[in-house]
Amino acid sequence: MNLLLAEVAQATQRLAAAGVPSPRFDAEELAAHVHGVKRSQLHTVPDGDFDARYWEAVSRREQREPLQHITGRAFFRYLELEVGPGVFVPRPETESVVEWAIDAVRAMDVAEPLVVDLCTGSGAIALALAQELPRSTVHAFELDEGALAYTRRNVEASPDRARVHLHQGDATQAFADDRGWDGRFDLVISNPPYIPLTEWEYVAPEARDHDPQMSLFSGEDGLDTIRGIERVAARLLRPGGAVVIEHADTQGGQVPWIFREEGGWTDAADHRDLNNRPRFTTARRASL
Repeated sequence: MNLLLAEVAQATQRLAAAGVPSPRFDAEELAAHVHGVKRSQLHTVPDGDFDARYWEAVSRREQREPLQHITGRAFFRYLELEVGPGVFVPRPETESVVEWAIDAVRAMDVAEPLVVDLCTGSGAIALALAQELPRSTVHAFELDEGALAYTRRNVEASPDRARVHLHQGDATQAFADDRGWDGRFDLVISNPPYIPLTEWEYVAPEARDHDPQMSLFSGEDGLDTIRGIERVAARLLRPGGAVVIEHADTQGGQVPWIFREEGGWTDAADHRDLNNRPRFTTARRASL
């Protein structure tokens, strides 16, 4: 075993002791980042090239600083995004939300789909949809200026940037001042804040201490923003258009009820992620 792999083994033990959920992966990812190689190439780093900055990075992760803040990047579906302090780090579970959305739009057989992503954060959802729905136009809303700095850079770096339109504004008031968009969208999608304020102490340190608070918490039951997005989606979607919203696994029995038939919705249902946990709700705007 070369020196770097031996150090990675030690780092794995340290991260595990600190409670990091994926200690081996993180130890390897940090090593790859510091040494400028892929994880699969760690064994090729000569002993003489070992960089002592690796232990600085491990120490930061040991303190539960997010891995993505240390490396400055996050991977989401087929994207590599710039992230860091001030923007919500996209999670793997959101990929299931995007996959459902892509399948739903493709099934609509619309020539040029029109999509709006509310609470876009880093732009992960908006850019993934633009990439995988190549004839789509995606509007993305983000309120926080700190997050928008990352969103803008990610959009500008994307080959699909011409089809992604970024707006600074409250997701629950999207296009409120321009009603020409009402009833035009095929899809409304969101990974909104949904953690109840009462559950602050139970949130993982990586999120609680580093993600923007406005991207995490939303009222006493966590559903304030989702209720606002339901109203926006009802206004923006065309008949037959779809909405998909991520939520906490404890909210699977609550969110579908927000999309009531008397409110003009149909087919409201909850869906499970790859870990078989209820994680997102979908509904369709009733046809006229």
